[in-house]
Amino acid sequence: MAKITLGGKETHTNGELPAIGTPIKNYTFVKNDMSAVQLADFKGKKVILNIFPSIDTGVCMASVRKFNEEAAKLSNAAVLCVSKDLPFALNRFCGAEGIENVTVASDFRTPEFAEDMGLKIAEGAFSGLNSRVIIVLDEEGKVKYTEQVPEIGQEPNYSAALAAV
Repeated sequence: MAKITLGGKETHTNGELPAIGTPIKNYTFVKNDMSAVQLADFKGKKVILNIFPSIDTGVCMASVRKFNEEAAKLSNAAVLCVSKDLPFALNRFCGAEGIENVTVASDFRTPEFAEDMGLKIAEGAFSGLNSRVIIVLDEEGKVKYTEQVPEIGQEPNYSAALAAV
């Protein structure tokens, strides 16, 4: 279990993030238009997985906005933003914000994703949601970089994630 905090109060995830070099299974998510997207759809590209609790929080919104801005500058790379939010909420946010450079998707139909990746919040007010995590995959779908953000209300280290691409 990873120790994280929510508003300074200690909580935990259900496990640890995958080790560098670990291949990631081909999970299927639901995009904001209700279509499916799989990790295999990005084969041959580096992928930044921006994983967060809910698009309806300020820090989660900020991370999607920041990666949307940065994704336009990346070559042979994609950003996949994942939360447990329903696709309707993701679509509302993306439409209102003009989010077009990242893929935004929900893992609400794929609970094994958070379980397998060790990023499911295990207790407290956000129990069952995804913790704030960045995972960068190489072109073969292997883990190249990870960050378990220690405080849920803190933004990820964008520079480190982008440098890993």
